[in-house]
Amino acid sequence: MKSAPARVLSSRVSYRGPVFSVTTDEVQEPGGVRARRDVVRHSGSVVVLAVGALSSDVLAVDVLAKDDAAKASRKGEPRILLERQYRHAAQSMMWELPAGRIDDGETPLTAAKRELLEETGYRARQWKRILHFYVSPGFLDETMTIYLASGLKAGTAQPEADEKIAVRFFGLPEAKRMALQGRIRDAKTIAGILWLAQMPRGAR
Repeated sequence: MKSAPARVLSSRVSYRGPVFSVTTDEVQEPGGVRARRDVVRHSGSVVVLAVGALSSDVLAVDVLAKDDAAKASRKGEPRILLERQYRHAAQSMMWELPAGRIDDGETPLTAAKRELLEETGYRARQWKRILHFYVSPGFLDETMTIYLASGLKAGTAQPEADEKIAVRFFGLPEAKRMALQGRIRDAKTIAGILWLAQMPRGAR
């Protein structure tokens, strides 16, 4: 349910960069609160929950990933494509779902297809929007849309110059354990994995 928006008394751009900007707003909010709000403005992001079947088109190249995928296949569980890269803000390497910013002129679905190909080299035949949420609405207006992608076909990744990404498939039970045990610490990835885990097996 939507409430009445705040009345903006004044607004100025405090910072403008290539990825986001920051506005400083003086607002009169519903309920009578008058306050200064610094808001990070972002065009929005997409996330890809890429789920693969056990086939030569889908399996990652390392032997461990193939063994894990084979075990998951015998149990009838889906395999989730995760990528590992260094995140400076978190000061650590992190496992994540493929994701990225929506560029000017793109629809969310177009951006999701581009990001999956660029970061992992995979394409998908089927796409379904499953989640849409605010990342941190206390100070950030960025929304994320998660797409379920299936019918994967491997190809050549096309990462940006500043991206060094490794990819690997995990069985759903292992990915869920990683999320619940704190081995995955990225919110969008936790949301996507737990969404898939709670779905009835026949609906996955």
